[in-house]
Amino acid sequence: MSTLERVVHKEFEGMKIREFLKFHMGLSSRLIRGASIDKRIFVNNVAIKMNYVLKDNDKIVINLAKKESQNIEPEKIDLDVVYEDKDIIVINKRPNMVVHPTKRYQSGTLANGLLYYFKETGQDCIVRLVSRLDMDTSGLIIVAKNQYAHMELSKEMQENNVEKRYLAVVHGHLENSAGTIDLPIYRPEEEGAIRRVIDERGQRSITHYKVVKRLKDADVVECLLETGRTHQIRVHLKELGHPIYGDTLYGYEDDDKYMKRQALHAYGLDFKSPRTKEELSLRANLPEDIQALLEALK
Repeated sequence: MSTLERVVHKEFEGMKIREFLKFHMGLSSRLIRGASIDKRIFVNNVAIKMNYVLKDNDKIVINLAKKESQNIEPEKIDLDVVYEDKDIIVINKRPNMVVHPTKRYQSGTLANGLLYYFKETGQDCIVRLVSRLDMDTSGLIIVAKNQYAHMELSKEMQENNVEKRYLAVVHGHLENSAGTIDLPIYRPEEEGAIRRVIDERGQRSITHYKVVKRLKDADVVECLLETGRTHQIRVHLKELGHPIYGDTLYGYEDDDKYMKRQALHAYGLDFKSPRTKEELSLRANLPEDIQALLEALK
């Protein structure tokens, strides 16, 4: 069972537990209210109300295992688990996999596979996505197992404290071996528009890049996102005149000789554990199709 635990020090004696949970444990009002209604907050092994006044050496335990359900069918899918603890799981998503069910894709998604995995491993969790990837982009995705972890990591994402590193294989050679692209990305207002464009009406978007390998007619580029807009890396590299191999949306329409999807892989995540604040640095190897592309481009 996933829990949060604290022992009250004398300096907090006389404080109501609601204020302690909110201002000293950093819990959201929504989480506190839900845990209180479900009687999942205990002091010295007794479920208490929010007007409880703390005493020195009180032991607070919050049960994070809220009973929840999702209208998603569990499905046995092989998952590449890179890291897991009682709060989060990080998956190396394979290419050509949708993250969450849609009208078009009701099965075969990462969420379907995760619900099956949680059920088989005896974990009473729903899928709480902290990060996402396009269907054709492979790599690391963070999923929270409880409301507290999702709240903490979502806040870290908003404050740009989660480092997201990608590798892209692009056409041609970039003029500079490293740099920063700071160009606004805009979603056209036409109904059903998928393609993003560079436009001053858009949101500020920042990508730091570095060429890590030069091939005959291509560069392997590491991209570090400072912002996380839809298709950000694809749009920015295309704007430099170096679209990603296989990206028929932003590159060349017939660019599928070597790749049937964009050669973009989310290979690195650096962030703090929501519970222990330990620094986590996770990496995922390149998938086989990008490795084959690099061999072909030598």
